[in-house]
Amino acid sequence: MRLSELTEGRVAGAAGDVEIAGLTADSREVEAGFLFAAMPGTRMDGAAFAADAVARGAVAVLARPDADLPAVDVPVIADADPRRRFALFAARFFGAQPAVVAAITGTNGKTSVADFTRQIWARLGRRAASLGTLGVIGPAGRRALAHTSPEPAQLHRLLKELADDRVDHLAIEASSHGLDQSRLDGLRVTAAAFTSFSRDHLDYHATAEDYLAAKLRLFGAVMDTGGKAVLNADIDEIDAIVAVCARRRHEIITYGAADADLRLRRRVSLAAGQRLELDLFGIRSEIELSLVGDFQALNALCALGLAIACGADRDRALAVVPELKGVPGRLEHVADHPAGAAAYVDYAHTPDALARALLALRPHTRGRLIVVFGCGGDRDRGKRPQMGAIAARLADLAIVTDDNPRGEDPAAVRAAIMPACPGGVEVGDRAAAIRAGVDRLAAGDVLLVAGKGHEQGQIVGDEVRPFDDAAEVRRAVAGLAGGG
Repeated sequence: MRLSELTEGRVAGAAGDVEIAGLTADSREVEAGFLFAAMPGTRMDGAAFAADAVARGAVAVLARPDADLPAVDVPVIADADPRRRFALFAARFFGAQPAVVAAITGTNGKTSVADFTRQIWARLGRRAASLGTLGVIGPAGRRALAHTSPEPAQLHRLLKELADDRVDHLAIEASSHGLDQSRLDGLRVTAAAFTSFSRDHLDYHATAEDYLAAKLRLFGAVMDTGGKAVLNADIDEIDAIVAVCARRRHEIITYGAADADLRLRRRVSLAAGQRLELDLFGIRSEIELSLVGDFQALNALCALGLAIACGADRDRALAVVPELKGVPGRLEHVADHPAGAAAYVDYAHTPDALARALLALRPHTRGRLIVVFGCGGDRDRGKRPQMGAIAARLADLAIVTDDNPRGEDPAAVRAAIMPACPGGVEVGDRAAAIRAGVDRLAAGDVLLVAGKGHEQGQIVGDEVRPFDDAAEVRRAVAGLAGGG
């Protein structure tokens, strides 16, 4: 593609005839014929690497007008918002995307909703995929990603690969980081959903208002005017979200336990799931889900709403909802204790998510509800006492352990939790903490290991050490069963 085509005529003449073979914001990835995006960063400014990028073969540079660029003998495209411009360039360069794209944002529920939406589409005969925290999942299998919302060049390369594989329906998670950094700009969104909002990522966003504003970019900037919005009517921020959608003339579908288009009228907990009484656009229905928790019921409703918003027949889509399978690491039932107790693993690492997981499991607990949890190092310190207080209030026994301490002293992280968690037990080693939770189980008890979910590593310093909560739970239970 010529530079003039990529920039839609912003670069013309001989400079515009330069052929662009690829594009990247990482100078180490530059190859001959690449455009290099010199992005401003929190630690380093990409402008400092422009000369290196050109030496590696870059034939054009994108940067802010005021960037401190060295003298380079290639065209320089100046843009006041180079992050957004780079994303739009990536979309134009790779071109193809699945015909239907549903994007999901919110503090909690993104992964489940994306996967549930993919499952609904697949059961309706669509060639569907999902993209986010669990990686890319589609007809060709699953592959991991480094970030929930990949950087633009990788994202649009993936979109083209999916389209080339005849995937016509994609559900994608939209993280606040990705939205704030314009990584999803250029994505052709058919429908967007907002699942929930609570404290998270305040180590990155200056305030809760900034965090909400980042998420609202999905509806106010990424999705074109006249899209479809599927919104949780139960959250406090609903009016602010509706206002943004109204300005963009989006068609709105609401879901929730309150007055909503897709309404959860009543929920009955069953031994291994729940029965739902629904009101869908004024029509009563009843279904059973093999998933526990009211939030999973709402996630399923959100996915149903997205499928309908993207053109699925309401009755056909509803008929396949009872077939939904749980998502790895999301209230995943991973083992049964020989005494007659159940063990679950969940990704809950925020106060709201921890509370929801514990409340979801309480109706399935005849004895004690035990939770093993911790808080991440080098992240929002304010949520540590909040999570400690929630565990003390909603569980019968809390075991406080390490959860990705990163560069912080793990003992200091735990020390910030313990005063708010009276009666809690402190066990720093996560594997030992899980064993301690399993050892305490008796008939009718339930164990929740929260924080890591599907993750396969524990981050200590700069090292990622292999660790799998589900495997550790199964190992501890197997030891009991084997007399070990």
